[in-house]
Amino acid sequence: MAETYIIERVEALWPKVDRTYVFNSKVRRSEPCDARDQNAAYSIAFRMDGATAKALFNVMKQTYAANRNEDWDEKLANPFVKDDNGMYTHKANLKGAYNGETTTKPLEIDSSGEMLPKGFQLTTGSTVNVAVQLIPYRMKLGKTWESGVSLRLKAVQVIKYVPMEVRNPFGKVEGGFVYEAPIDNPFAKKAAPAKSNNVLADVVDNDDDDFDEPPKKKAAKKTAPPKKSGGDLNDLVEEYFDDE
Repeated sequence: MAETYIIERVEALWPKVDRTYVFNSKVRRSEPCDARDQNAAYSIAFRMDGATAKALFNVMKQTYAANRNEDWDEKLANPFVKDDNGMYTHKANLKGAYNGETTTKPLEIDSSGEMLPKGFQLTTGSTVNVAVQLIPYRMKLGKTWESGVSLRLKAVQVIKYVPMEVRNPFGKVEGGFVYEAPIDNPFAKKAAPAKSNNVLADVVDNDDDDFDEPPKKKAAKKTAPPKKSGGDLNDLVEEYFDDE
């Protein structure tokens, strides 16, 4: 079984541990992908000081020597990259699948040992412990063979978390619009009015005896239209001439 080693208190660089990613050469950045996609992997680069780098390299050399075959390179080359500040960088990763079988996502744990929630995204600049398995290998790259020890990512413990920053592509524009919060907020809690020194002003009249309701208007009584007398045309003619 591969040996497990914990790289302590290093700076996380471009971590992609929440899910598998693949590098898209067209847009020159890593993008989320399915675990079974070609080159899909979990990964984290890290920056470490000289003492941490030396201790890690010694363990890698021991693992290489213990598993080296006769056709492998005699010595393990130092794979770390040293920057201008005397710090060293390296990388650990885990393929999304081996032989068609998906791998188990690396654990993400906080400083108290508790599991971090699903979807948690580690950020560059955070301080972490990285648990890796040391895997000696010899593989053909093009026309040449390469021997080494890869760091297979198993877990990350977050010691210090740096909040994710939202990048602002704009600079400051002099004399431009500046947002100001509204003065009148209808939802703001208003202070209670000061109590008046006028005794009568503080008295609330709850006596309803003096309240007079407006008189109700009486509906006008409709008179029935005069009843038309019966009779034929001759009776009406006679009545007309009798009136004369």
